[in-house]
Amino acid sequence: MKKIVFLTGTRADFGKLKSLIRQVEDSLDFEAHIFVTGMHMMQKYGFTVLEVEKAGFRNIYKYINQHSADTMDVVLAKTITGLSDFVKEVQPDMIVVHGDRVEAMAGAIVGSLNNTLVSHIEGGEVSGTIDELIRHSVSKMAHLHYVSNDVAKRRLVQLGERESSIRIIGSPDLDIMSSGNLPSLEDVLGKYEIPFSDYVVLMYHPVTTELDKLKENIKQVVDAVIASGKNYVVIYPNNDHGTDTIINEYQRFENNERVRLFPSIRFEYFLTLLKYSKLVIGNSSAGVREAPFYGIASIDIGTRQSNRASAPSITSTKEDKADILTTIDKVYARQYPAYQEFGCGDSDIQFMQSIQCDDLWATDKQKVFVDKA
Repeated sequence: MKKIVFLTGTRADFGKLKSLIRQVEDSLDFEAHIFVTGMHMMQKYGFTVLEVEKAGFRNIYKYINQHSADTMDVVLAKTITGLSDFVKEVQPDMIVVHGDRVEAMAGAIVGSLNNTLVSHIEGGEVSGTIDELIRHSVSKMAHLHYVSNDVAKRRLVQLGERESSIRIIGSPDLDIMSSGNLPSLEDVLGKYEIPFSDYVVLMYHPVTTELDKLKENIKQVVDAVIASGKNYVVIYPNNDHGTDTIINEYQRFENNERVRLFPSIRFEYFLTLLKYSKLVIGNSSAGVREAPFYGIASIDIGTRQSNRASAPSITSTKEDKADILTTIDKVYARQYPAYQEFGCGDSDIQFMQSIQCDDLWATDKQKVFVDKA
């Protein structure tokens, strides 16, 4: 029986990995192990390790890799140390990482330096800020690539990766989005005590290469939110450097009956909120990936998601109160056809078919750079 370790550091990447983990967990040929770290282990961001535990997976290992004052390089070092010890104990056949966080980079480093196959989910994409550098670095350390579309595949080929190592499976969170098993809106509103059913979802993260502008940028966003007169569900930013600047600005929402603020929302409940929202605004990938899949209008603010998606439901604007307000009025409650730029909801099946092939497990761990003529 082959052992596969899935590494998760945030609610977002757990949502991306969950359907894949379930397929592995339910198979008689594989044994799933989950290494839970990062924001999952921090009370400040909702202690979302509880969400992982509630999923009912058998083998969960929890590791605290940071404190709030730690910089990304320190978090990377701590994660490498903890994961290295774990890998030496479990002796996995594969490590699966997702995206562009430092935890993913740690997983790729530990796997490649210990001659363990590394599979990277959703490589080959542009992310903006420091995340994009991390994503491409992870791809260069990974042996296998599970990408969301042909554009991502072409980028990996451009990076010198072998075409035979790349499989297009779509974005795995769409598996859950299209499953038909999400909670009802009534249940979600009740669980989180949200007193309105017509609302906008706001998620805004730090752009680590623009920290000098962050205080003014988030002020413009909050000014627009308050001035719009709409109802909002606001979710905390990720824990990149600058997050406290955003959270401090969100204090202006206190005692505002039109705003409900949350450190985190359980993934399936978040998807329901997204599905029934009137609009998604901010600079989260949810606005350029998940929202278009549901046909929901989104406003992409600033540079963080530049050039990442092309759905007609996405409107880009800068961090300017007047521009944001104008755009809110323009696209609020507008519906679009479902857009499947990142797959159609069967990533888990395609992933499982891939790892069931004997040839995959014979993948050469000595990587080579493929020059293009």
